[in-house]
Amino acid sequence: IRERGSFALAIPGGSVLKMLAGSSPEWAKDTVLAYVNHKAVAIDDIELATHAKASKLFLDAWEGVNTITMAGSADAPAEAALYEEKLRALSEEVLPRDADGFPVFDMVLIGVGDDGHVGSLYPGRDEVDRADKWVLPVEMKQPGSITLSLPVMAAGREVIIAACGVSEKYPQGKSDAMKRAVEGEETTSTFPAVGLRGCATWIMDEAAASKLSPAYGK
Repeated sequence: IRERGSFALAIPGGSVLKMLAGSSPEWAKDTVLAYVNHKAVAIDDIELATHAKASKLFLDAWEGVNTITMAGSADAPAEAALYEEKLRALSEEVLPRDADGFPVFDMVLIGVGDDGHVGSLYPGRDEVDRADKWVLPVEMKQPGSITLSLPVMAAGREVIIAACGVSEKYPQGKSDAMKRAVEGEETTSTFPAVGLRGCATWIMDEAAASKLSPAYGK
């Protein structure tokens, strides 16, 4: 904010939203917020829309934040194209570009699925390797979704992967996924999260880190 008068933040859905619940930062008024991924649904759909969930949990309290939202249709390709258009319309003072022309968010928050997906980039799918767009449609499931491309995620000044929390189904939390993401002999095709190994800061609770080699505990 001191450098440009603006802070560009990208957030995913899922458990990361719960980590932000109840927050109301003073810097929200200087923030442009985009979604790492979002289902192609009405943005007020509280069951499926990340924007609706974020609004309920914390975003309504972020006074002055400039949130880049989707149009709210079921047309994932059209939504991806429109979302990229909205991001490109932001000035470089608000959303800088790197030498390759990708947007540089000041902070990108990422969650990792058990299968290694980040955003809506899933193993074995062509979208993982695409570098021609900022925002991609993904129609693997219905409803479809949009996602930032992997180069855009990786271009962030600070890329933070957060893995915290346990459940009855996963008493050791994200431990298996973190082991594969950090140390596994994987490729971006088999486990997309490895595409962020070289640029991300990994924040894990004890459960998520429990299967990493001892060296990571130092």
